[in-house]
Amino acid sequence: MVKSMTGYGRAVEMVNGREFTVEVRSVNNRYLDCTVKLPRVLNFGEDAVKQAVKATVSRGKVDVFITLRSEDAADVKVTLNKPMVEGYLAAMDQMAQLYGVRNDVSTAVLSRMPDVFTVEKPEVNEEQLLADLMTVVNQALRNYDAMRCVEGKALENDLRSRGQTIADLVSQVEAGSPQTVADYRARLENKMKEVLASTTIDESRILTEAAIFADKVAVDEETVRLRSHLQQMDQMLCSGGAIGRKLDFLLQEMNRESNTIGSKCSDVRLARIVVEIKAELEKIREQTQNIE
Repeated sequence: MVKSMTGYGRAVEMVNGREFTVEVRSVNNRYLDCTVKLPRVLNFGEDAVKQAVKATVSRGKVDVFITLRSEDAADVKVTLNKPMVEGYLAAMDQMAQLYGVRNDVSTAVLSRMPDVFTVEKPEVNEEQLLADLMTVVNQALRNYDAMRCVEGKALENDLRSRGQTIADLVSQVEAGSPQTVADYRARLENKMKEVLASTTIDESRILTEAAIFADKVAVDEETVRLRSHLQQMDQMLCSGGAIGRKLDFLLQEMNRESNTIGSKCSDVRLARIVVEIKAELEKIREQTQNIE
């Protein structure tokens, strides 16, 4: 299945007394670039999150945002470090007596002093916490991937439609090409006869030379290759997966063939058709930039 490089997925779940919120979003990028932003208590899980993203995404700029709200916060115990507080009070009282300054100590002042409070947190089982986190991360990635598939299907349909348009235009070029070659050959023969009218030369030689030059404006080989490239694009879309780079390379080849056809077409009507082919190829190229 074709997937878009842009997408968004979110999951919020309560697991073992902790509420995890995971958001995944991505935009186009030449390679995979993953950034994970998570609370400090979950820092140990950053690599696991990146590996999960790597297993899902091949290309794109992916940002993962994780927040945690724990019901265990009620179990955190904050106690007053009495010896430390008494030491601060004694030192401040001594400062006031020695230097004749007002002792305006308050709880606000004391609370900012180092080690006034002792905080006891419940022991965290990192292995279990990581397992809980990855449950929600994987759900967010599934939601994210589902959105990419929906957008990818729309891109696939658009590319198929434009590919068919190009195939129809190529048919018009093929239909008009023989007449263009014949007209060119006739003009070339007449011109050569006019130039060589005063000299003695075998007429069959003139016809042969005219045929050789006329073949140079034939576009049969280019249209055959262009059709082959269109078939390859269709096969890539059917196979799905990370085909963005392959499509980009294939489009370069298709552009090369269309440029060659354009340089050979002396007929104004066919030249206009080639311009339409190039316009469709450019639109395909723009859409390809969104495909993984």
